[in-house]
Amino acid sequence: MVFTKVPAPLGRGGPSLDTTLMPKAALPGGSLTGQLRLLGGEADCDIDRLTLELVAQVGAAPGAGGSASEAVCARFTLPGSFRLGRREQRSLLFDVRLPWETPVTELSGAALEITLGVRAELTATGTRGRSDLVPLRVAPLPVQDSLLAALDRLGFGFRSAGLEHGLIHGTSQRLPLYQVIGLAPAPRYAAVMRELQVTFLANPGGVEVILEADKPDGLFAHGHGLLNRHLVSHGDADRRDWDATAEVWVRQTVASHGHHSLPAPSGPGAARRRARPGRQGAEPAPASAPATDHGPGPVPPTDEGAGDPVRGVADGVRAPAGEPAVGVPYDGSPAERGAVTAAPGEGAGQV
Repeated sequence: MVFTKVPAPLGRGGPSLDTTLMPKAALPGGSLTGQLRLLGGEADCDIDRLTLELVAQVGAAPGAGGSASEAVCARFTLPGSFRLGRREQRSLLFDVRLPWETPVTELSGAALEITLGVRAELTATGTRGRSDLVPLRVAPLPVQDSLLAALDRLGFGFRSAGLEHGLIHGTSQRLPLYQVIGLAPAPRYAAVMRELQVTFLANPGGVEVILEADKPDGLFAHGHGLLNRHLVSHGDADRRDWDATAEVWVRQTVASHGHHSLPAPSGPGAARRRARPGRQGAEPAPASAPATDHGPGPVPPTDEGAGDPVRGVADGVRAPAGEPAVGVPYDGSPAERGAVTAAPGEGAGQV
């Protein structure tokens, strides 16, 4: 097991705090485990509170102004307060639940340019100190991984990944940020879009998939990109024909904005390559559509592509039916989204 120590001294001669995380990549909505190590300073002190923060570096949405900033995705307060003796060493194990909308930091094992990490904060005798950010690895859920792999096989190559502030109207989004994965269009779609942008909003029931096609200038009369929303349960990850699903969803995304000169569906000879960050598109990435400032909306139960003017149906090709609504809300504040447990390490006293 490999640990990364992050010292955080609280004033001259005060206690220090080290944070380590388990090396295995976590999953959105999954368990995050690690250890806090405390070292007493030159005098006894009372530890009032220990807190963990999940922190992401977020860029401002295009057109919104501003620059990249830090956002706290979740905060976990570990139970108990205690006295830490002079030069005393104490270890605390923690096991917290990540938010379902936690951004992924890697695809197919390759790292994305996403800054996401965990930081510990210690309050002792009226003094507060924080550790540096410990990088956190987060792998995609099966639904996320399956769709991206299918899009790659259809010819959509990875281009970029980033985090943006804002809420996407009409979704069950809870975090004040969302992740956008940009894909260079497959050659047969190059005339109708410059980039396909994919956003995942997971929750306990499944995943909302948001597709947006950034179109070439002048192709459509409207000023916004093309937006489609699809609901997939976690159990569908292994049961769905993802190549067919991805083809239908892309065609719906284009057709829903009134463009009917769709390319022919891909044939059985399409390339079968798995999505990965190393596969780059030929064009520079354009700016994505700005995030809306609307609050989260309801997620209606619906069969995919039926009677939804936003999503539409591409040339009579309907998406697979029977996708359930999965807008299960979180259960309150970030600190309440998962159980928090802490146990003393070897040789440590009880908290």
